[in-house]
Amino acid sequence: MVDFAGWSMPVHYSSIVAEHRATRSEIGVFDISHMGRFRVSGSDASAYLDSILTRRIVDLRAGRICYSLVCNQDGGILDDILVYCTADERGEYFLLVVNASNREKIFGWMHEHFQGLQVELDDVTERTAMIAVQGPAATKLIVDLAQRTHDGAGCAELKYYRCMHSEMDGVTLLLSRTGYTGEDGFELILPSDTSLGVWTSILERGSRLGACAAGLGARDTLRLEAAMPLYGHELSEGINPFQAGLEFAVNLEQRDFVGHAALVRLHKDKDQPRRVGLELSGKRLPRESYRIFAKNEDVGVVTSGTFSPTLAFPIAMGYVAPGYATIGSPLEVDIRGQRVAARVVELPFYRRPK
Repeated sequence: MVDFAGWSMPVHYSSIVAEHRATRSEIGVFDISHMGRFRVSGSDASAYLDSILTRRIVDLRAGRICYSLVCNQDGGILDDILVYCTADERGEYFLLVVNASNREKIFGWMHEHFQGLQVELDDVTERTAMIAVQGPAATKLIVDLAQRTHDGAGCAELKYYRCMHSEMDGVTLLLSRTGYTGEDGFELILPSDTSLGVWTSILERGSRLGACAAGLGARDTLRLEAAMPLYGHELSEGINPFQAGLEFAVNLEQRDFVGHAALVRLHKDKDQPRRVGLELSGKRLPRESYRIFAKNEDVGVVTSGTFSPTLAFPIAMGYVAPGYATIGSPLEVDIRGQRVAARVVELPFYRRPK
């Protein structure tokens, strides 16, 4: 189900492939209004975020976005987030987009780490909504919508992981060149009481470009093909960034933050299970928690798996002992008592054409 502004749209399995392929070839419009959103402001905002996040924030300039992790003292991942640096009539501020299931946990955790700094932390989740417009034709649609009430040229020129304030149907919103599908696209953050009108306008204006509403099933196959880790599957408090292949999201040098000492130690540990991609033979589907074997040795576990509509064969991500993480390694996945041949492949499974 996709819940939006008080009403629900059923998304059945039979429609997932169509929605998925529409996003790969046209436009998929996803409601992600229930992601958590926190506004962080104040004279010490950047120093504060720099002390609790794995990425360096003090150098983040207005209009930029970075992907970061929130870790506990042991280096386990509490959440993966996006950090926006932007400004409005009240001045410069940061917007953190966190996973919906972690919203209360992360908001409470952030309050525990103020350390006497001059920071204002505001949970704006209920006052805002978030819409993702993803697919090869997404830019054309967003530019067209923005040109109706705003200069659309800036939207067309917006680079990946950049954000800007724009206007659509008279609604001022924060527009970013981000997404969670592996396709080009945008995410819109706007006042919740205006979101239904903008959602409707996007679908109506996008119909000539093939736009369609897409559900969580389609989004999950898209993100899995693009090898994007999902919290609660590839990421958890029992997993650290280096196991997950997210070393790029950790800046250890010349700074300190929560979990830093543990991550320095874990960075040197070569014996940890590693995240890998698996390509399976046949049609049987790998699912979360299915065990991975090398001959008769249990060497790991599947964290996400599905049939790939783009590639037309089953794929999975999981964690295996480091000795079995090499590209090409032959493995087996136990699917309901039957061993199915698999091999370790390079990630991502799918990369969009440039």
